[in-house]
Amino acid sequence: MSEDKNNISDIVPAHETLRRRRAWKKAFSWLRVFRYVSPFHYLTRLDRYIITKFIGTYFFAIALIISISIVFDFNENLSKFTQFNAPWRAIIFDYYANFVPYFANLFSPLFVFIAVIFFTSKMAGNSEIIAIIASGVSFRRLLRPYMLSCILISTMSFCLSAYVIPKGNVVKQDFESMYKNKKKNTQADNVQIQVDHGVIAYIQHYDNTRKTGYGFSLDKFENKKLVSHMTAASIQYDTIADSKYHWKALSWKIRDMRGLRENITSGTALDTLIQMEPMDLVFSKGQQETFTSPQLTEYISKQINRGSKNVVQYEVEYHKRIASSFASFILTIIGVSLSARKRKGGMGMYLGIGLALSFTYIMLQTISATFAINAGVPAVIAAWVPNAIFSVVAYFCYRRAPK
Repeated sequence: MSEDKNNISDIVPAHETLRRRRAWKKAFSWLRVFRYVSPFHYLTRLDRYIITKFIGTYFFAIALIISISIVFDFNENLSKFTQFNAPWRAIIFDYYANFVPYFANLFSPLFVFIAVIFFTSKMAGNSEIIAIIASGVSFRRLLRPYMLSCILISTMSFCLSAYVIPKGNVVKQDFESMYKNKKKNTQADNVQIQVDHGVIAYIQHYDNTRKTGYGFSLDKFENKKLVSHMTAASIQYDTIADSKYHWKALSWKIRDMRGLRENITSGTALDTLIQMEPMDLVFSKGQQETFTSPQLTEYISKQINRGSKNVVQYEVEYHKRIASSFASFILTIIGVSLSARKRKGGMGMYLGIGLALSFTYIMLQTISATFAINAGVPAVIAAWVPNAIFSVVAYFCYRRAPK
């Protein structure tokens, strides 16, 4: 009898535990909806297999090629690093830490194509593509995991080019000017700029290191008539002000002209607001690559409102960042279409064709940007022409792919 009681006492807690589990499961049953929201719920084993192959091969190709690039670059610049006594910490964290993402993102479309050609041709050689298509999977369905991988790569590429790499380029260019070439432009002479509608500023000499301009004048026009003329021996930009456009004028004089009357005021120091910044006065090679996309938009809008026409390279850079993000989709379709068919003799010829197409795409991007800057082609057209041309090539390859 005592043994039965012990058995009953052991069974009751088990039933109580089961009841509690069911109660908790019922209470949190509404969390099941997140399973359908998660994108991984809609991925099949085939999708996960191809995405893993794609992403893994893509990063492996980047790591391999960038490692070789670092070796060659370091061997080429070692003498300059030694000559200018560059510290190892600056070489690693200021130069190469920004060198890697810049060139990896620059050649990202090529890495995408190499990755697609490599593992897809290997799948075709192992008859995996034949088995997939023979099981009833269409070629369009086969492209889905490739396109999902391209979404991840394109998003990462755009975020890098629009927000991360420009900030790194500032550090990298400062390092190069200090320890590599010593050629960074920090001065400008005879700068004339329209800072507002009908307001023209002139600086005889500007030193960006001190943020100081010498021989300054500011003319304001109304109906093509000069109504105000300000001069100052020097002006200095206030770098610690809470807002932009703060300048301090020294030994200033203002002449206000109203008809035949003229009012002259002068002083030793004057805090004033002038709609210009140091970046508007000193231009350096590749300056557009140091601006994030929001900064590019603001700068282009500001320069257009001033009537400046020297914004083409900035517009090209802005649109190129968006257009380049779609290159992975185009080159992926071309790569899959060329390498999905199993062929005798290997993929040598088709790999060569694909690499030639990818290099042509990159070269066309450079040529179109040059045409936009030097020939007056609109920046939007110049940035999107390579995508438009190769979209036609991708469609032709897709139509000839195995169905």
